[in-house]
Amino acid sequence: MTGSLARARALLAEHPVVDGHNDLPWALRQQVRYDLDRRDIATDQSAHLHTDLPRLRAGGVGAQFWSVYVRADLAGEAAVSACLEQIDVARRLAERYPSELRPALTADDMEAARADGRIASLMGAEGGHSIANSLGTLRAFHLLGVRYMTLTHNDTIDWADSATDEPRHDGLSAFGEEVVREMNRVGMLVDLSHVAPSTMRGALAVTEAPLIFSHSSARAVCDHPRNIPDDVLALLPGNGGVAMATFVPTFVLPEAAVWSKRAAAHLEAHGFHALDHTEPAMRLLAEFEAEHPRPRATVSTVADHLDHMREVAGVDHIGLGGDYDGTAFLPDGLEDVSGYPRLIAELLDRGWSPADLSKLTWGNAVRVLRDAEAVSRDLSARRGPSLATIEELDAA
Repeated sequence: MTGSLARARALLAEHPVVDGHNDLPWALRQQVRYDLDRRDIATDQSAHLHTDLPRLRAGGVGAQFWSVYVRADLAGEAAVSACLEQIDVARRLAERYPSELRPALTADDMEAARADGRIASLMGAEGGHSIANSLGTLRAFHLLGVRYMTLTHNDTIDWADSATDEPRHDGLSAFGEEVVREMNRVGMLVDLSHVAPSTMRGALAVTEAPLIFSHSSARAVCDHPRNIPDDVLALLPGNGGVAMATFVPTFVLPEAAVWSKRAAAHLEAHGFHALDHTEPAMRLLAEFEAEHPRPRATVSTVADHLDHMREVAGVDHIGLGGDYDGTAFLPDGLEDVSGYPRLIAELLDRGWSPADLSKLTWGNAVRVLRDAEAVSRDLSARRGPSLATIEELDAA
């Protein structure tokens, strides 16, 4: 592995990682209420976070989609306000560290950041409930720099079914389909992580632009509802989209999925949300783990998913979306954002070529955004902003 690790680092120096999903903004909200002086990511924050600038550099990360995530129990104006706060902190991070982070809105911006040695800083909204059923709000988020939106989070919303909740729409409602069309028109990538398979297939049937999975792995390897079925992976070449494998043990290791359900129930029994990563919740989780040892995923576990995803979707349609700072646990060897070279070294040892790895880390993600931009230019020349409402479309 030593020789492979050196080769991996050399490859990442030329073709750095575009990470599709990092929840640092929400971690900053939970831990310090966005006080960046208390979590200065220019220094090592390993006691509190998975992410800081030194470790992003060590991990060979060249572009980061910050998740401007809103928890599903927020709705309406509260969800919109929370998403705006997330956008604000992601923008403030780039302003605070201009020598390290470069704001990026386009594929060309990403390439320019790479050329001048900075990390491209992008945003993706996680959870369609954050637009409060308003296409005007969707467009406003795009104007503020949001370049993808995950259609749902863990709960089914008014117009789209989630993978981890009861379905209500057989995928997308009529308004949900209009959301996809308007995202295509403005150039916002449709993200299908978290959505039900019926929503995945519905979005693929409607979209005129390539779409992404910002942090999802292969359901054939780990049968978790958050993962992508093979029939959907097989549709990506026809769409031009990219599936970005996640590292969350619950989604990559079957035994970890069972353990996580029990741990979440333990947290909820003591009054904590299952996704609460505050210090009291983490202490309670550590006590649970001490009594019930956690199954441990590894770098190899994640590589198994990537091998399968490459086989089914093809090397032009896969990427990486670690979900750092959005999960309590990570695989051994991928404990924080500095771990990417170990994954690339594992893939080199499995016979992946440098050309294939350059697509996985950088090329595919940049290409999918560029393709979505081209579709947006075409659609915007042919039709104006949609004025549709959920009341009129879904009532029909």
